[in-house]
Amino acid sequence: MAVGARSGHDDPEERKGSPETPSDMTDDSATATGDGGDSSEGSGTDRKKQKSFWKELPLLVGIALLLALLIKTFLVQAFSIPSDSMMNTLQRGDRVLVDKLTPWFGSEPERGEVVVFHDPGGWLEGEPTPEPNAVQKFLSFIGLMPSAEEKDLIKRTIAVGGDTVECKKGGPVKVNGKALDERDYIYPGSSACDDMPFGPFKVPDDKIWVMGDNRQNSQDSRYHMEDVNRGFVPVEKVVGRAVVVAWPLDRWSTLPVPGTFDQPGIDAAAAALPAAAPAALGLAGALPVALWRRRLTGRRTAG
Repeated sequence: MAVGARSGHDDPEERKGSPETPSDMTDDSATATGDGGDSSEGSGTDRKKQKSFWKELPLLVGIALLLALLIKTFLVQAFSIPSDSMMNTLQRGDRVLVDKLTPWFGSEPERGEVVVFHDPGGWLEGEPTPEPNAVQKFLSFIGLMPSAEEKDLIKRTIAVGGDTVECKKGGPVKVNGKALDERDYIYPGSSACDDMPFGPFKVPDDKIWVMGDNRQNSQDSRYHMEDVNRGFVPVEKVVGRAVVVAWPLDRWSTLPVPGTFDQPGIDAAAAALPAAAPAALGLAGALPVALWRRRLTGRRTAG
């Protein structure tokens, strides 16, 4: 009972201690304020991140432009088709991608490949060159647009160094005596060379003989046989092989080598090998026998 009375007597004292409750509320309020402080710190971090992004953006753009320039210089470059000389394989306005990597490893043009090359000497003399604006110049410099200022041509490689090439009026083009079946790529209705027959002659080393697929509308090697290179294109002038028609999208396609250029016997080096092989094998077999007979004769003489 005494305990109960004491507990009842202590009630007013507990009420007197009730002002502690506002302090508790104050603590809660302080906690809430603290949370608000953390929120302001978070927004400050976001502002720092945004500021850091804008600082890094020029660097990212610079890296992207540098990569584009390196790709254009060493790997792949876009070119625009300015004429109808390669129809129907290529049409005016097509964009092709040219492989510039393999020439860095010593690769040279092969028969049947479509190649882009710098003007070897007056082929485009008198041809108008469009004047691009500053933006077009910059984009073409880094390889994001085809170059409009460079005087480049695109043709099909018909013969390479060491080949003998010819074409008589009414007949097919012949490479090392093998007639080419050009129906897969020559423009429908075109003749092989009726407008300008040529040959036979041998292609010098480090040069190629090129022709357009639209034969009657192509100022190719045939029409420049009187210039300094006699119509041949120096390999050093070749930019690279056109591998893909990339634009417009509805004309996307690859540019493979036609099968006629893989026919047996068309390779001059391979064609010469069978004739030389028997003599070489005979010499290789006779040499040991001759040496053995010589040693045997020497021993008999000494005896």
